[in-house]
Amino acid sequence: MLRLTELTLPLHHADEALPAAICKRLRITPRELVRHVVARRAHDARDKANILLVYSVDVNVKDEAATLARFAKDRNVQRTPDTRYRFVAQAPEGTASKRPVVIGAGPCGLFAGLILAQMGYRPIILDRGKVVRERTKDTWGLWRRGVLNPESNVQFGEGGAGTFSDGKLYSRIKDQRNLDRKVLTEFVKAGAPSEILTEAHPHIGTFRLVTMVESMRETIESLGGEYRFSSRVDGLDIAVDSTGERRIRGLHLHTGETIEADHVVLAIGHSARDTFEMLHAAGVYVEAKPFSIGVRIEHPQSWIDTARFGADAGNSILGAADYSLSHHCSNGRTVYSFCMCPGGTVVAATSEVGRVATNGMSQYSRNERNANSGLVVAIDPARDYPGDPLAGIALQRHWESLAYVAGGSTYKAPAQKLGDFLAGRSSQALGEVTPSYRPGVHLTDLSQCLPDFAVTAMREALPVFGRQIPGYDHPDVLLTGVETRTSSPVRFTRGETFQSLNTAGLFPAGEGAGYAGGILSAAVDGIKVAEAVALSMNGPALPVAL
Repeated sequence: MLRLTELTLPLHHADEALPAAICKRLRITPRELVRHVVARRAHDARDKANILLVYSVDVNVKDEAATLARFAKDRNVQRTPDTRYRFVAQAPEGTASKRPVVIGAGPCGLFAGLILAQMGYRPIILDRGKVVRERTKDTWGLWRRGVLNPESNVQFGEGGAGTFSDGKLYSRIKDQRNLDRKVLTEFVKAGAPSEILTEAHPHIGTFRLVTMVESMRETIESLGGEYRFSSRVDGLDIAVDSTGERRIRGLHLHTGETIEADHVVLAIGHSARDTFEMLHAAGVYVEAKPFSIGVRIEHPQSWIDTARFGADAGNSILGAADYSLSHHCSNGRTVYSFCMCPGGTVVAATSEVGRVATNGMSQYSRNERNANSGLVVAIDPARDYPGDPLAGIALQRHWESLAYVAGGSTYKAPAQKLGDFLAGRSSQALGEVTPSYRPGVHLTDLSQCLPDFAVTAMREALPVFGRQIPGYDHPDVLLTGVETRTSSPVRFTRGETFQSLNTAGLFPAGEGAGYAGGILSAAVDGIKVAEAVALSMNGPALPVAL
């Protein structure tokens, strides 16, 4: 089978146009084309008056060798890659070794647990939160009634923060082993729509993610894995040998229980601040990491669709339009869009009492009234929070606390119209954009809960973005604060065996460890770490080329 890439057709092409284009591109007759399957489909809307669909297609032809030879120097005609996943190890029968433990049941922990279970290692998966449906009720408790459960919310519980998001399943990671394909395949098995295997920018949405997470839990348990919810890890048992090597020996839960463990996957997510502090106090190597701070910006989705797709706005193939923006400012800061959610809502994402943090979420249909995205400013440890590896946490808490006060101290979020933000005045009334944030917004001046450098940079960037996307800087566009959880503010650095630099047997993984950003990359990192754990359990720890 051959993989034909970069095959372009008009948006409104007829069904028969694709096989005709394949034959033309390969210089074969229709009789020589045995079969074709779409491997990937994207769209090119740079010219909104002439939007193109861009295909990668797997084809069977009658004389494959001759066709391939004819295009020997054409990188867009190659053999179809083998994307089947192959396990790197299998649990030896009759071993008495301790079971591996995975801390965290978000995308990273979920796939670490799944791969370990599929390899026969019967992992124990701990999560401080609740099963996904109970967690959903608690999350709605904040959104509808302003009642926060610090252990069961957008950040904590089965499925992790990705459950209440747009469910994007694409990233910028480069992976020679196509581990992202393994992730997507497992999601389809668990109930995701099959088109995520072919769409260039697949997504799932919250409601579907809930049922998929439940299905994958059932798979892990059927393979001998064990889940323990409402099980927060509050301490580590670390042994130090005569050479000074530190090694994990067990975990202390908040319930008073101790679990013996010498292989632990640390997949705790980017908001487990108390756990970060516990790990630092226990001497686990940690360093500060860059992240970003800003707001969510909200437009009517129809404005974005028209700006991006012109007359083809609303086309079912194109779906709800998204965007990606970036601007390097005169004060040395970079402002960029983050976690863009077409047809979605702005959500309350705090996990701590007396603080407000925002995020974005979409359902699979992406048919809500508004589009929203993070409008954030990049910050870094050396410049903004030097000297202490946990200083980024303090910075996040500071601005989230001010946002709580600016919102009225009721978990309402502070909000401001874009025109007022640019003019430096407090907003008094809403305009054309209706806020989607629940439990509601309080109109105010957002500059009181953002760093001055971020306010200055955003005020410079917004008109620039308005020239790129007409209507983006409309005065009635709504800004809702604050966005602080773009990524983990720390990195638990690991070595070439995927273990902590100074604590053997501890495998930092995913977003919370500073090694991923989003559902797909976190899941892929979970697979890599699970493989490293398996290789370590099967013998001496060796460098892992994954």
